[in-house]
Amino acid sequence: MKKTNKAMALILAGMMVLSLAGCSSKPAETTAAATTAAPETEAATEAATEAASEAPETEAAADKTYVVGICQLVQHEALDAATQGFKDALTDALGDAVTFDEQNAQNDTATCATIINAFVSENVDLILANATPALQAAQAGTNEIPILGTSVTEYGVALGIEDFDGTVGGNISGTSDLAPLNDQAAMLKELFPDAKNVGLLYCSSEANSQYQVDTVKAALEGMGYSCEYYAFTDSNDLATIVTNAAGACDVIYVPTDNTAAANTSIIDNICRPAKVPVIAGEEGICSGCGVATLSISYYDLGVGTGNMAAKILTGESDISTMPIEYAPQFTKKYNPTIAEELGVEIPDDYVAIEQ
Repeated sequence: MKKTNKAMALILAGMMVLSLAGCSSKPAETTAAATTAAPETEAATEAATEAASEAPETEAAADKTYVVGICQLVQHEALDAATQGFKDALTDALGDAVTFDEQNAQNDTATCATIINAFVSENVDLILANATPALQAAQAGTNEIPILGTSVTEYGVALGIEDFDGTVGGNISGTSDLAPLNDQAAMLKELFPDAKNVGLLYCSSEANSQYQVDTVKAALEGMGYSCEYYAFTDSNDLATIVTNAAGACDVIYVPTDNTAAANTSIIDNICRPAKVPVIAGEEGICSGCGVATLSISYYDLGVGTGNMAAKILTGESDISTMPIEYAPQFTKKYNPTIAEELGVEIPDDYVAIEQ
């Protein structure tokens, strides 16, 4: 009996050992499996994290919206066309993602500064400065928000840059409405070869107007004309200055001057009755009071500016390296009504301005 009990005890002890060994083997296998799977799990986690981090960026890029502030100096045909071309081009590029805060300064430089300061406070994404005083106000208002100028004749003169090389740098670029001034002088000679005295009519507060009349004066004097400056300060003394010019000159030249462009009826009401023809720097002025012009399309100029804006806003281009762009072509145009009334014979290569 004792031997039987001893044998049974040995059997039971062996079974317990085997049972414990069997129980411990399963956790060991599980641990090994977990260790083996860990790198795959970590890789999957990293991939998921990366995908999650990229998804919001893609979605944010797709949902990005832009606010563009437009400061236009004054309402007249040329500037209106440039603004419209800009808006059309930028809307074509960005669709509903872009909205415009369009403001008109009513030909007041102080109002330009007020408008620009409001844009800076609102932290708009880009500023369009339409005309030189608007550009100057924008330059003074911010060195961070991208600024594009348009309808600006000479950026070096407008911004006080000596030896201007075509790129402003910093946060400013844009388009220029500068026409070949020597060719405008040649146009005057082509149409009025027998004239002797030319009056240069411009607003003294517009730096780019001064630049234009200085250049045209040098060209005309080289052709044998006698030239005289007739500068007005604003629309209040314009009629007096135009009357003086019409009484002393055979022909009057008016550059791309914003104050003149906004008041062509004053010029026309004096010059046409006096039988004094006007050569204009751009089509809008010519349409209102001139005989002929060598001009650009301001709408196309605005389109070019809008295309520049799209590249800046989407990050395709860096404004600090973007050179000033110029109109691709110039067209000889004439005002058929005024030309006929003054008896001016227009060559066949001139295009009539639609009235």
